[in-house]
Amino acid sequence: MNEIADSKFVVFDCETSGLNPKEDRILSMGALTIKGNTINIKNNFECYVKQEVFSRDTVPIHGLLKNGNLKKISEEEAIKEFLSYIEGAILVGHHIGFDVNCVNFALKRMGLPKLKNKVLDTGTLYKKTKHQLYSEAFKKVFTLDDICDELKVQKKDRHTASGDAYITAIIFFKILGRLNKNNLLTLKDLFYVPKMIY
Repeated sequence: MNEIADSKFVVFDCETSGLNPKEDRILSMGALTIKGNTINIKNNFECYVKQEVFSRDTVPIHGLLKNGNLKKISEEEAIKEFLSYIEGAILVGHHIGFDVNCVNFALKRMGLPKLKNKVLDTGTLYKKTKHQLYSEAFKKVFTLDDICDELKVQKKDRHTASGDAYITAIIFFKILGRLNKNNLLTLKDLFYVPKMIY
């Protein structure tokens, strides 16, 4: 039995009104499912969220306007649909702590508990592809663009939630390939954080 192939992963990304998960709000969410070492493009998740909290400063990054032509749903509706989509999945994202915090603060506003799903950060996983003797790699913060460049992944639809989720899914596969040199990689290995030699 291959635990990784048998596991359901949901790669997701949020575009937000700013960088403070407590004060800022989710403007859009994009996610897709990986199972059996396959990205299920047909069963993707994408939504745009109506928000009163909005910052013009972030529009040049994500391109989302407060009153654009996109069909938007309420935050509560978006979170409920997302919870249904991620049921039983391991969440994957780049610097995923931020996205999880954004969802958790939305859940708190709804009077609901935090996400219970296990999470994997592609930033941390990528560092594990570096030799542990190279401690500077573990101190560095690798952006999604940095990793795309090194792994030769096209940055199509960058800074859209769905685009970033797809890019992150490709990166996740490439990282798994690097970590699974001897075909013995387990799910436990993915969650293990090595002690660095400094």
